[in-house]
Amino acid sequence: MNWILAVPIELRLAIAFLAGACLGAWANWAAARLAWEPRSVSPWAWDPAAASLRWVDRLPIIGWFFLRRRAAIVAGEGRGPRSRNEGQKNRDQWSRLYGDGFWIRPLLVELFAGAGAAALYWWEIDRGGLLPAGVPPQLLPGLATGMHVQWLCHIVLGWHMLAASLIDADEKLIPDEITVPGTLFGLLAAAVYPFAMLPVVWRLANDRGELGFLHLLSPRHPHAWPDWLTGFPHVGSLVMGLALWWLWCVALMDRPWCTRWGWRWATRLLVARLVRSPATRRLCRLGLAGSVFIAAFWFWGGLRWAGLLTGLVGMAGGGGLIWMVRVIGAVTLRREAMGFGDVTLMAMIGALLGWQSCLVIFFLAPLAGLVLGLLQVLLRRENEIPYGPFLCLAAVVLIVCWQPIWDWLRVPLLLLGGLAPAFVAICLVAMAVLLGLWRLVRALLS
Repeated sequence: MNWILAVPIELRLAIAFLAGACLGAWANWAAARLAWEPRSVSPWAWDPAAASLRWVDRLPIIGWFFLRRRAAIVAGEGRGPRSRNEGQKNRDQWSRLYGDGFWIRPLLVELFAGAGAAALYWWEIDRGGLLPAGVPPQLLPGLATGMHVQWLCHIVLGWHMLAASLIDADEKLIPDEITVPGTLFGLLAAAVYPFAMLPVVWRLANDRGELGFLHLLSPRHPHAWPDWLTGFPHVGSLVMGLALWWLWCVALMDRPWCTRWGWRWATRLLVARLVRSPATRRLCRLGLAGSVFIAAFWFWGGLRWAGLLTGLVGMAGGGGLIWMVRVIGAVTLRREAMGFGDVTLMAMIGALLGWQSCLVIFFLAPLAGLVLGLLQVLLRRENEIPYGPFLCLAAVVLIVCWQPIWDWLRVPLLLLGGLAPAFVAICLVAMAVLLGLWRLVRALLS
């Protein structure tokens, strides 16, 4: 990657901006394609009015200015008696798909994505913002490969989070078509190149530092893992990895659960739906293919198995954390407090960033959600607040501010050790108590 560093930084930033703008256009396409009732448009998506679009109309950012003028021209067509019917048809199509101000949000999304990709490249590659303090500058060329892979992984994760945020803001849902491929990408990246994960310093036996990646038992060194967590021939870690993988696959299945007419009826409905649903067969095939993949890396062992097991634990830990919040909120508030799309979104984030990052995101997201949620309640009088964008925003903050966050998080993790799950359980119990008190206060005031 030294030849890339020889390219002027201005040219690299321009390329990163263009790449980010294309990903922003792709996110607009996903928001227009995957939402039930899309509130945004994309010249990349097929629709009756897009059949006659020119290639310049499909360019990111600048294409929206051409589409804006084209929409105004179409609105004035069909005035003659011969072209009246055809012009009215065109006007109806464009008014439905490209109404007034249709170009503002997608244009801002593509500008934001391009600027974000360039800024993240400058921060991670040029400034070495993710690296621990004290790394000598002469070592940076040797770390260029890992830094670029990290940046690419963060850009791909950022695209999935951007598309999920756009759809969640419109529809209050996050489709599996976004989170499932994102989770698979995170697991693949963690297995093939584990150093693509967030960087940390591994402490050796002689107290010397070695640049590594955030893994399952960080801040400990991977060589200090218990034997049963290592790869072949220890079967315990393979069973653990397969169990986490199939837990995720089963969680994605169509599995309704309604005990209104008793547990027996609810069980029969669950089994019948699982047997009849086409998603069950697709997820079973995915589960079998993933099991072969996991077994191969378990047999391979080494750091790649450590990276894959870390991604699996991060996927299950992040998704399980939001799932518990969903269950606690439903029990205490007697209503759905959080959608299942937030569960799959957090699992996607945890697959690449690790379970430790999910803890930080879990506590950071409500800070932004509280402020913006109160504004939404006051201005729009809406009680339902999409939580997915706040999880994504917290993930971006964690990536950008990783080293200060890790310096603060490392000591508590060392002190807690294996008690970290118990600490999380205590926090969830405290949250249940607070939600119960909140429900009681609302009942007294109503």
